Amino acid sequence: MIWLKPHSKGVVLALHIQPGAKKSELVGEHGDRLKIKIKAPPVEGEANDALIEFLAGFLNVPKSRVHLMSGESSRQKMILVELPIEEVKLKLSQIKS
Repeated sequence: MIWLKPHSKGVVLALHIQPGAKKSELVGEHGDRLKIKIKAPPVEGEANDALIEFLAGFLNVPKSRVHLMSGESSRQKMILVELPIEEVKLKLSQIKS
């Protein structure tokens, strides 16, 4: 999981986002990033908001513990999740690459 890095406040996820998909879902590894499809369109931050909501739901944390660090207008994003790395690894271990 080269797309998962420890951070002093939790973990940072390096993501490749595909907005405007049929449904929001984790896809698997995409190069050195985790690919996630998001149903929301890339308009006025809708996809970013939907991404944070999706990750918070998937990881079972409040949205206030998921932060967009970089890539606001890009498909390449860095997300900080305020959870111990072991918990995130366990929850993401079901992803097939």
